This record gives sequence, structure tokens and C-alpha cells, in this order.
Amino acid sequence: MQGRSLLVAAALAVTCAGAAAQSNYPNKPIRLIVPFAPGGTTDLIGRVISDPLGKALGQPVVVDNKGGAGGAIGAAEAARAAPDGYTLSVATVSTTAANPAINPKIAYDPVHDFVPVINIAATPNVIAVNPSFPAKDYKSFLALLKKEPGKYSYASSGTGGIGHLQTELWKSMAGVFITHIPYRGAGPALNDVVAGQVPIMFDNVPSSLPFIKNGKLIPIVVAAPQRLADMPNVPTFKEVGLEPVNRMAYYGILAPKGTPKDIVDKLNAATRKALEDPAVRKRIEDTGSFIIANTPEQFAQQIKDEFAIYKQVVAKQKLTLQ
Repeated sequence: MQGRSLLVAAALAVTCAGAAAQSNYPNKPIRLIVPFAPGGTTDLIGRVISDPLGKALGQPVVVDNKGGAGGAIGAAEAARAAPDGYTLSVATVSTTAANPAINPKIAYDPVHDFVPVINIAATPNVIAVNPSFPAKDYKSFLALLKKEPGKYSYASSGTGGIGHLQTELWKSMAGVFITHIPYRGAGPALNDVVAGQVPIMFDNVPSSLPFIKNGKLIPIVVAAPQRLADMPNVPTFKEVGLEPVNRMAYYGILAPKGTPKDIVDKLNAATRKALEDPAVRKRIEDTGSFIIANTPEQFAQQIKDEFAIYKQVVAKQKLTLQ
């Protein structure tokens, strides 16, 4: 009887200690894994939110870029982290839908190995070309690619990333062939497209927009609900008859599976507070993104829906990593 009482007391002590640790959360810096190289939209959003989020939480939020494999390397590391709220990651369509859909051997389950915290923002995507490319609008762009199949190539943030899968979806629907050149993130890919090493890229608007504004990239067509104010003459995929390609990307925060709900709720509330700052909102909206700031449950459903859609795309188009 005495031994049983000691066991109960020990269990209660552990429970109380855990509760106390959670109530004191956070009491040290938080690591935010960005699963892509510096320079792309994921990195941009992660860095915009990290400082105000750290101020809202009372502890620094430190960005850690872990690029490679279309975001899979960083996402896998985030999934293996301790579920204590001190290692978070930026979620993208690439890491939670496109990459897992095309890669059955990926080292994590996007639906079950994470706890969604919040969807920070959604952003349109754009096909853009180097100014030296012969075509400058969608009609002539499509005609040229159909006339010379296999002559041109496109850059992406990595095999299995949203830029790769969305381009392949567009290719299959448009009836064209261009060669895929994968990179370790959107930043390096953009650099080579701007430099003219690769002529085409299907990228998120936030990372491409500065190059579009200064004339170093020419926008061809956008994946957005309507034409964008910064590109009023550029049609959406819906306008050119390819509505299934007209999907925006999302950028959210994930915690590892098993992270206590009170920590998730605290992170959600702190991110919402950070996004209430007009300066923070402006920095995100100036990239061409839209603030979302939803609940953990709503973001979880978004991830499930997007993963299901890209699994259908992969099956229908018979896409593989090869």
C-alpha cells in the first residue's frame, strides 16, 4: 500500500512539474526552422514574424535555415524535435502537401507528425521569365514552348517543392515540355533565373516581386484569386483556362507532434498579437501576401485538404521524383 502511494505521489509530482514548465513557457530562446535556403519567400515570412513573435512571447525566436530536398530536410528535423515548444518550423505547401504527395519515402507524415499552430499568410504564385526570354506575355510564351518542346528549362526551390509540382501540373494541362532544374531553395533558383542561367521559374510572388518591379524578371501568369495590383496586366491561370493551377501558397507555424495544447494556444495567441502590429502586417502585405491568422484547427484542416489535392495531382499526372 505504501509503495502504491509513493508511485501515485511520484506521478503527481511529474505531472505538476510538467504543468509548471508549461505555465512558465517560454523561459529560453525558441528555434524557428525555415526549411529552405535564405532569400526565398519562406525565409522572408519567417524572418518578418520572428522578431515580433519573440517580443510577444518574451523570448527571442531565432531563425535557422535548413534547406534541401524541397523542404523535406528541414521539415523532417522539425518533426523529430522535442515537443516542448522550443523548436518550431515554418510550414509551406511544399513541405506539408506537394513534397509528401510525390515522395512516399519522405521521413515524416505531414498530417500526423506535427501540431499546426497558425497559418500566418497566403501568397500568390507567378510564372516569370528572364528579360532575355523571347516571349513576354502568356500567349506568346505558350506558343513558343509548344513550338520548341524541350528547348527551355525552369528552376524550382527543389524536387517535390510547390514550384516543381505546380509547374508540372501546369505543363500537363498546357501541353508543353520544359526541363526541371532543382535548387536548394527559391533564393538560389531566383538568383540564377535573374542572372539568365535558367530562363523560367514558377515562384511565390513575395520573393519574385522585387525583381519584377525592377525589371529583372518579366511576369507571365499568376496563381491568384484575381489580378494583382502590382501586375495589373498579368492574367490569372483561371483567365487563361487553367483554373486547377490557380492555387495560392501558405506559410504557417508548426510544432512537433505531442506539443501540449496550452503551448500551442500560447503560440497562436502570440502570433496573432504580432500580426496586429500595422508595421508587421505592412511588411507581409507589401510582399504580395495576404494575412490569414487562423486557429490551429482551421490550419490543420487546410493542411489536410491541400495534401489530399496534391496526392490526387500526383496520381492523375503520374508524377515521380525521377
